[in-house]
Amino acid sequence: MSGGMVPDMTTAARNLSARQWRRAHARARHEWKRLTEAVKDALHAVGRVQEAAGNAGAQAYRTAVRTARRPARELQGRRRDLADQWAWNRVEWDAEREIGTTVYGDHPVILGPWLAEVGYEVLYWIPFLQWVRVAYQLDPARVVAVSRGGVASWYSGVAGRYAEIWDVMAPEEFAARNAARAEFKQSAPSPLDRELVERVTWTLGLRGARVLHPSLLFRLFRLFWSGHRPMGFVDAHTRFTLHAPPQAIDRGRLPAEYVAVKLYEARALPATPAQRAQVTALVQALAERTPVVLLDTGLAVDDHADYSLGSGGRIISARDLMEPRTNLGVQTEIVAHARGYVGTCGSITWLAPRLGIDTTALYADPEFLQNHLAVALRTSARLEGAGRFMPIDLRGLPA
Repeated sequence: MSGGMVPDMTTAARNLSARQWRRAHARARHEWKRLTEAVKDALHAVGRVQEAAGNAGAQAYRTAVRTARRPARELQGRRRDLADQWAWNRVEWDAEREIGTTVYGDHPVILGPWLAEVGYEVLYWIPFLQWVRVAYQLDPARVVAVSRGGVASWYSGVAGRYAEIWDVMAPEEFAARNAARAEFKQSAPSPLDRELVERVTWTLGLRGARVLHPSLLFRLFRLFWSGHRPMGFVDAHTRFTLHAPPQAIDRGRLPAEYVAVKLYEARALPATPAQRAQVTALVQALAERTPVVLLDTGLAVDDHADYSLGSGGRIISARDLMEPRTNLGVQTEIVAHARGYVGTCGSITWLAPRLGIDTTALYADPEFLQNHLAVALRTSARLEGAGRFMPIDLRGLPA
């Protein structure tokens, strides 16, 4: 072997040793990394166990707290319910006590004045007064009813006398001042209410008269309209009776047989173009079978305008038979002698069955009608001699 081979073998040995060291070092680093990751995983596992234990403990704590608080919450809820029931009962007791205070004695009693919608008058106010008469043994000879439109017949059996608002205030003035009131319902006496009572009291000489105001009705029956009292509440505070019509017109000016129709714009029957077309088509189809008498008044005394349905041929307008002080009485008589009646849900549509007339009540928006429809249906079904009450949702009919 030559002398030049010794350094080469030395270099090779050194290189081999370096490679082995690097490999050993790499394996050591790899093992260390694996060990480090294993330690981290172990620490993470311990952390998760601790977190789970903490969560379980917290959840157990929350569950224990909720369990401990549940009786208190239930008691608090029952207290709120009892407070609400007590408040509603107080409304009922206060109203009934006020009625007793008003009618007790031998002084004159004024019922009204009625300024709100006709529908509430015939569906609630007059049946409510019939209940007051019976429950408080109120002698009709002491009573004066105050309303408008010639509706003395509506108060028969309740009031011995009737005062017409439009005998003490012009219809134009009444319409303007009634529209200016804060609300169309009568939750409290307004200046217009008080002025009308003063005029009626002075005109009729009702010295010492007390007033049974419609606000009693609205406070009391709001319990039913808001859903806090069932239908039995209405049964307990009303007495529905049949009505005899007045004799306000010469019926010789009307056909011997006819169907009475009163269709007006309202939330229940909004006057959209499609609705107008549908209502007009219905009346025209009805006129092909029988004469139709339209109860369109032409009077601007409230916010319910009559549908414009025209006249001629078998469609007859009763407008010429009406004047402000008798218009509702005239409509009552026309309906009472008709073969049938078709009208918007509201107004005298609620009264027609109690005149003994089969009634078709039209609507296209039932949002504000549910309670009223239920009362009208129940009354028609239970009152002997009443006409049938048949509501129809126009949305279900072909356009």
